[in-house]
Amino acid sequence: RDVTKSVMWFLSLCVCVCVCVCPHAPANAQIVHSGAACNVKDDNISERIYTIKEGDTLVLQCIVKGHPRPQVRWTKTAGSASDKFQETSIYNETLRIEGIQRVQGGRYYCKADNGVGVAAIKSIRVDVQYLDTPVLTVHQTISDVRGSYYQEKTVFLRCTVNSNPPARFIWKRGNILIEQSKDNGVDIYEPLYTQGETKVLKLKNLRPKDFADYTCQVSVRNVCNIEDKSATFRLTNATTPPMIRLSVNDTVVVDPGQDVLLTCEVTAGFPLPSVTWSRYPGPLPLSAQVRGPTLILRAVTPADAGFYNCTAVNNVGNPARKNVNLVVRSKWITPDSNKDSETIQMGRDLKLSCHVDATPQDKVNYTWYKNGGPVFNSDSLILLRSDPDMAPGTSSLEIVDMKFRDLATYSCVANFPGSRVPELRVDVNISQNSVSPPVLSVPSGGQLVSVREGGNAELVCLVVDGKPRPPILWSRTEKDLLMPGGKTMVETPDGRLRLKNVSRDMMGLYRCQTAPYNGLNIKRREAQVQLNVQYAPILDPVFQDVRSRNYQMVTLRCTVLRSNPPRLIDIRWFRNGDLIRMPMPDLKETPELKFKLEPTNNGSYECRVSNSAGISTCTFNVSAQPYNAEFYFDTPNPVRILKGNNYSYNLQWTQKDPEATDRIIGYWIIVRKNKQSLLSKQIDLKGKEPEKGVLISHTISDLRIPLSYEIRLAPITTYSSGDYISRIIQYSEHHVCGFEDERICGFSQDRSDVFDWTRQNHLTQNPKRSPNTGPETDRSGTKEGYYMYIEASRPRVQGDKARLLSPLFNVTSVRGPKGSGRVPYCVSFYYHMKGKHIGTLNVLLRVRSIASVDSVVWTKFGNQGPDWKKAYFDISPSGPFQIVFEGIRGQSFEGDIAIDDVSITIGKCKQENTVASAGKTGKIDFSM
Repeated sequence: RDVTKSVMWFLSLCVCVCVCVCPHAPANAQIVHSGAACNVKDDNISERIYTIKEGDTLVLQCIVKGHPRPQVRWTKTAGSASDKFQETSIYNETLRIEGIQRVQGGRYYCKADNGVGVAAIKSIRVDVQYLDTPVLTVHQTISDVRGSYYQEKTVFLRCTVNSNPPARFIWKRGNILIEQSKDNGVDIYEPLYTQGETKVLKLKNLRPKDFADYTCQVSVRNVCNIEDKSATFRLTNATTPPMIRLSVNDTVVVDPGQDVLLTCEVTAGFPLPSVTWSRYPGPLPLSAQVRGPTLILRAVTPADAGFYNCTAVNNVGNPARKNVNLVVRSKWITPDSNKDSETIQMGRDLKLSCHVDATPQDKVNYTWYKNGGPVFNSDSLILLRSDPDMAPGTSSLEIVDMKFRDLATYSCVANFPGSRVPELRVDVNISQNSVSPPVLSVPSGGQLVSVREGGNAELVCLVVDGKPRPPILWSRTEKDLLMPGGKTMVETPDGRLRLKNVSRDMMGLYRCQTAPYNGLNIKRREAQVQLNVQYAPILDPVFQDVRSRNYQMVTLRCTVLRSNPPRLIDIRWFRNGDLIRMPMPDLKETPELKFKLEPTNNGSYECRVSNSAGISTCTFNVSAQPYNAEFYFDTPNPVRILKGNNYSYNLQWTQKDPEATDRIIGYWIIVRKNKQSLLSKQIDLKGKEPEKGVLISHTISDLRIPLSYEIRLAPITTYSSGDYISRIIQYSEHHVCGFEDERICGFSQDRSDVFDWTRQNHLTQNPKRSPNTGPETDRSGTKEGYYMYIEASRPRVQGDKARLLSPLFNVTSVRGPKGSGRVPYCVSFYYHMKGKHIGTLNVLLRVRSIASVDSVVWTKFGNQGPDWKKAYFDISPSGPFQIVFEGIRGQSFEGDIAIDDVSITIGKCKQENTVASAGKTGKIDFSM
């Protein structure tokens, strides 16, 4: 007992030192790893390296110390640049990555900052281990040797795999290991300049026994429990690489809206090749359907054009590939002039140009007709196959020194040789009155279109004259801005651009212009339309909590950041929903309200600012009420045992921003048990005002062991009191192991079992865990509290055992008091066995002698309900002993078993008739 008192005195001294010295210290961050770690080590720069299997769950916890509570932020370097982690202010923040991938390996940083001192930063390096299934391919060379006497056929079996760490390769013929030193007909080597890891098995001058099944087995030596993987290939005298042919020509030209069927027929290859389709550039269209070797494109659009690739693979030789160029042609094929004049004039030259959008352009053939007869080159009619003055692939017919005989109907016909696509034809009647350049006009009043945000708008540019009539192209005048649909340009046949659900980012100048390929004009006609989007004022702040001393002036400002229209039409102030009558404020100034704060005018203030588009509001919660207190959570164990069955608790807190309001003269404290007040009194500060960041202490006495209590605390000023904050305090015996530390009180995993117990709390639980099994929180009912449990989900099977071993207890006396026999010990713990597939929880006594002997001293089987329950029993070991917790998996996955608050003490157990549920007795809770 004297030793115990000395230890407790020393701990109390340590607590005092921390309280006196550390309240202003910077946050102290500590990273705790959990989840599926298969290897954890520290390197020579004190950085922890955490090895994890790809696909497992990565859980990193940033356990922080410091007061006030630090803000926690996770960042990462190396690995994928797209990995981002959000900033958060959650205490004991947990970073969780489900199904971690190899690109997510790298260095993770936890930064904890509470605005006091220097921020704390810790790092952990994550190494993701993986082993892909190897790819086994077969290649061969055939060459003449010694004239025509025989041919040598050499076959190469290439095995490639990606892994971390590097993989080891094993080759087998059938089930027999291939060793290079024992077979002169093989050669095993690693080629140069290969991606990933590759080993080649070379079969020199094939022999009959070489026609067999070959297996490439790869291994990373079971790191992270990654099992070996393999690929097998059957080599026969019929093994051949794939060959394919297409059902269509190399180029397919279609009209928009047509369906396209492309079939890739396999003509050779053993084993039977598999066929895949891809497209360049970009992926296959969303409408594409792949049915075996056939690719079906429904109702193609110009966006579906491109090169479609058919690939056949059977892992023999190189894959067979064929490409199809799909051309989705445009339907516009129109004459165009290219001379100085934009009208038809006698004695002047006129050029008619004909263009069709197609890929490639050189596959299009153009033919010109005059009044139905073909046109041939002459002195007055000149044909150009590809006009250098026009867009590539444009054909032109130039009429030199136009005469009356040249007035006629000219036709341009475009066709695609070798294609089933029908030809395109356009006619234009050339006369002095049949063609005219376009005139582009914006209707009166249409230069500026105003619309409220969320409404619909129509921008109009009309072609009031011009033969033939061109369509209108719309774009933004600012080159970096896109049209609302995400395109750089939108075509409208009638010149009306219709916009729905208009937002303020659509506001600006829009350009309308005639299309260059329709109409007999040399240059584009263009105009501009301004879109004006009206929206209610944007104000700052949207909400603000304002605290002040009584009888001092308070100024509330509602800043107008943006508004359209900018002219405000009304500003009104309200208190608790009632209009504050005051002179009309200047609408050009920042809305402002000044008043003297008194106990009678605390409340909610609103500034409502309006323009012709709507009303916006700034809200202020104004009061002289002090800010809340903040409990101090880093006290290791602020409990002092008194005489009898009582204990006391040293409650500690700081006051948030104590100078913001009237002087704080004390605190209301309420001690409650089962929602009934046991103590309610005022803590008098005796004239000493709270200081920011400085701890305040108060001892609560006469608490009964082992009961827990709710403590409520609120600051008091001369005129008012603040809101209550609450926390739970609970009695804790020093020898109880709640598994709160990652060292788990010296407990260890039994290496002879099938799987391990897992340390977990509510924050580290897998959100996709099996429902209806396992505890939600630890035995005390807190999210931060830890417990040990067995996970019954895959790959666990019925009967798998997990054993957790206590530290070794050395029994120095073989007899109890007054010669009563061996020294008794009391073993107590809490267990949780919820789920319809719960197996068995055994507690074994392992006595160390010449040979260790295990004997079952307690057992439970099956579902025991949703609550934590307490178990306790006496043992009288004959020598040094350990307590073994053995969890046995039941018949299915709803079989998680958990334990918490384990106690092993000298002496017999006190008789209890208690079934404990969460929150009734146990550890001190530092998490409130």
